[in-house]
Amino acid sequence: MKTVLKVRVAAAAALVCLGLVSGCASPADESGHDSKAGAATSTAPVPSGARGTREAVSSAPAAPPDHEPVSYEPSWPDTTVRTARGHRVNTCVPKDLRNKATTLTTSDKVHLSALVLGDGPDGVLLDHEQGYSICSFVDIGRQLAKRGYHVMIPEYRNHGASEEVAENEHIDRDARAGLAELRRVGAKRVFLAGASCGGTTASVAGVDTPLRVVGLLMMSSPARCGGVDGVAAVKKLSVPTLLVVSPGDMQGNAEKQVREVYAASVARKKKLVIQKGEWHGTSMIKRAGASGAALQDRVIKFVVDSYAAAH
Repeated sequence: MKTVLKVRVAAAAALVCLGLVSGCASPADESGHDSKAGAATSTAPVPSGARGTREAVSSAPAAPPDHEPVSYEPSWPDTTVRTARGHRVNTCVPKDLRNKATTLTTSDKVHLSALVLGDGPDGVLLDHEQGYSICSFVDIGRQLAKRGYHVMIPEYRNHGASEEVAENEHIDRDARAGLAELRRVGAKRVFLAGASCGGTTASVAGVDTPLRVVGLLMMSSPARCGGVDGVAAVKKLSVPTLLVVSPGDMQGNAEKQVREVYAASVARKKKLVIQKGEWHGTSMIKRAGASGAALQDRVIKFVVDSYAAAH
């Protein structure tokens, strides 16, 4: 059964990628495991206004209650466990973070596993690639939470510990569920980020969110992902925008797609980074050694700078 599920997910991801032209690389591990999950590669100091300081303020409002666990069939049951609260979470998530897992419900009633790290009014949405897992962004999410940001990392439908459903359309609803949860738990503003289709869906979901959008990161993100149109989205987002792609990704097709997004962007401050190699999405960080670590630091700095510019 384990092998059948993996083949099904891999085949679905391959079909989506071929349809997009830009394609997708293989995840770090077919099962959703990532041996680097939870590693702290960035050494930047935590500012005085970070999470720990806010927690010490007695007048801070109490956090809203967590969602109740939901019964559903996870997409990858062989890499899914339950938290003490009963929420499902991918085993790639470090054990010290599993108690941060919750269950989101999308507008079309699909149940998603998600991590909520940090707290406060300044949110960050991190959307992973198709065929990858929630742990694509755990390293960055942990670092951002330490810097005082309220981080939301949803796991897509038909991926990891999220619900297995008959179709894989409407993944923009997964991103919207993440934004809605950030707002529910106290965020007022949000930085949008995602890799591959995750970047495309994050941009689309950010167009109509009630949260104030302060910045956008898209890594190897196609112009369009199924029915999700990233080009139309970036024509409406004037916030600081960082696009990253490797020239060797899908024999250059990924770069072609990213350049189309860059050309369409109306951001007054936008940057296209061509990252040496042929890695896709967060693999540009996780598998590229020293240059990957430098890219992670650059991504975190871009989030910080975008919030600083929004004040």
